[in-house]
Amino acid sequence: MEITKQEIIEIAASAYEYCRKIKDGTNAAHIPYYAKESSELFGLSICFADGESINIGDSKYIFALDSISTIATALLILKQYGSETMHKMIGCSGYTLPSDIATPILLEKDYPSTPLMLPGALAAVSMVNTVGNIGQKWKAICDNVNTLCGSRTKFIEELYKAQSSQNAETKATAWMLKRYNRIYDDPELAIELYTKQCSIGITTEQLATFAATIANNGINPIKGERIFERRHAPKIVSLMATGGLSDYNDEWLFASGIPAKTGVSGGIMGVLPGMLGIAAFAPPLDSNRCSVRAQAAIRFIMEKSGLNAFGDTGITIEKNEFSESIAHKTI
Repeated sequence: MEITKQEIIEIAASAYEYCRKIKDGTNAAHIPYYAKESSELFGLSICFADGESINIGDSKYIFALDSISTIATALLILKQYGSETMHKMIGCSGYTLPSDIATPILLEKDYPSTPLMLPGALAAVSMVNTVGNIGQKWKAICDNVNTLCGSRTKFIEELYKAQSSQNAETKATAWMLKRYNRIYDDPELAIELYTKQCSIGITTEQLATFAATIANNGINPIKGERIFERRHAPKIVSLMATGGLSDYNDEWLFASGIPAKTGVSGGIMGVLPGMLGIAAFAPPLDSNRCSVRAQAAIRFIMEKSGLNAFGDTGITIEKNEFSESIAHKTI
């Protein structure tokens, strides 16, 4: 079964119009920066594997990457160390506990489970080369995010300062990892890096390109540049499928059919291998700390299009060599 890009574009437009009326949820209140953002903000972007994209609503609004940044850093660890080392030092187990607790460290005897949630994410930033050099580590993290997005992102200093003053859970987790030899650099350095990467500002346009780069097996479909080796793409998608939404992951995957990762800023990114990357943003969250409207929009598109990572519906996409002009559509 096939669906055309034009049909998906039309479904996306309908999804936006339908979901923009949803008023459920509340902004994250634990960080003033999130709490003061307009609850009316709503952006939706899709980037296809051939580079064509659709951007609707507040798709240029810069919001915090938050824990979606763990996807980028996990890819960086795959590039620097390979999947076997990442599996040995961090792990790849599915996550069934809330992302902001350290209990998994006590339950897992060998590793913190997954680089997509707090314990494993701290282990991941501690592994980024060069160990002991925060300047080189931070540059590597930023350069990696920028190449995945195909454009430069923006650091949100105000958010970083706010999160740095309210990250007791992050600090406790890092030092517990140190106690069990599961962090691989100075814990304070890892805490700072994790907090900084969560404060990177991004748009849904950039995030959809990021997701499409994964869907396109490591080649940025906008720039035509290989960002990571093809063999890493299924590894990162499997991590998203098994732990992208922490304790809500099973329900999400069953309902939507697309591996995804969310952040408490209100962002969500999804990957359909070989086909597209999708991103949505709206600040109001549900009880699982996931954006209400962003989730609803992606589920709407997946349901109406028949697309599913576990199904047989494909998209009619023309191959290109990235030398021709790329089409972009903004509504």
